[in-house]
Amino acid sequence: MKPSIWAENLMPFDLVARGADGTGWIARHRVGLTIAATIALAASFMAEHYGAPAMLFALLIGMAFNFLATDKRSAEGIEVASKVLLRVGVALLGLRLTFASVAELGFAPIAGVATLLVLTLCAGVLAARLIGRSLAFGLLSGGAVAICGASAALAIASVIPKKHLSEQDVLFTVVGVTALSTVAMILYPMIFGALGLDDLQSGYLIGATVHDVAQVVGAGYSISDRAGDIATFTKLVRVALLPVVLLVIAVVYRNDSGGKVGVPWFVILFIALMLLRNLVTLPTSLLSLSDNVSRFLLLTAISALGVKTSLMQLMAAGPRNFGAVAGITIALLAMALIAVESGLV
Repeated sequence: MKPSIWAENLMPFDLVARGADGTGWIARHRVGLTIAATIALAASFMAEHYGAPAMLFALLIGMAFNFLATDKRSAEGIEVASKVLLRVGVALLGLRLTFASVAELGFAPIAGVATLLVLTLCAGVLAARLIGRSLAFGLLSGGAVAICGASAALAIASVIPKKHLSEQDVLFTVVGVTALSTVAMILYPMIFGALGLDDLQSGYLIGATVHDVAQVVGAGYSISDRAGDIATFTKLVRVALLPVVLLVIAVVYRNDSGGKVGVPWFVILFIALMLLRNLVTLPTSLLSLSDNVSRFLLLTAISALGVKTSLMQLMAAGPRNFGAVAGITIALLAMALIAVESGLV
């Protein structure tokens, strides 16, 4: 019997769902997604009990299962986890931002954060050139330091065409900024205290220089509640600039898309959710759920990236790449200290 017109029209979608070999989407991706999610859960458990960053645990555990990246049963699911779940997790970050929190700092400190971000990106490009690396690596490492660590690195890597950036570069940057952020969480409060800075100045500096949100919160509230509040607000300003940076990078690489600037769908969703968060009163339970889902999706994506990379490949990046990330981090700290000493805050 000849298929109906409805069946003929649905056939292309059916092939996408089932794959060329007729295997269902769930069957093709179930194993890989389950592996990545299990590693993410294990990393969360270890982070809670040992006090180290969950993303670092996810990377290390993932790399231990590198042999699964080429297994036919898990390869496709690992790929989906490292790309699709990553983008969804980044988009959900938009629900964290409130205009009221950002506005509390005032215009000058916010302008200072934006200026530091631009200068840090420039420092990243300069550092990459000094060690013989590409513009893409400079934007990746500079953006990760300037905005929000591992989350920013993953988002930026999603915009840069794959031919300009390897997954090893992404993983190395994630490891570098995560490790340095942990060190900064411990050292920066002591440094700022030794310099005689008040809670407002210390909170601003922590929010403007520490990479990951969790470490910002930990470092800020270790000084005082006021310092923690200011640090969190300042950090949110940096996160709010993420879609702007992604759009600029899309423009930089427009020639790779036929001269057209394609705005990634997850950037559009990020902006839409940020507007929704500020224009509509959403239940606290929904915001909390979204935050937890975003963190878990990003952790799952990191786990999948870890599975796709061997330890030998990661170490092959050499100390120069880590030196570049460390140099950018020190440059950001120095510039932020100069800004505060000049009376910005």
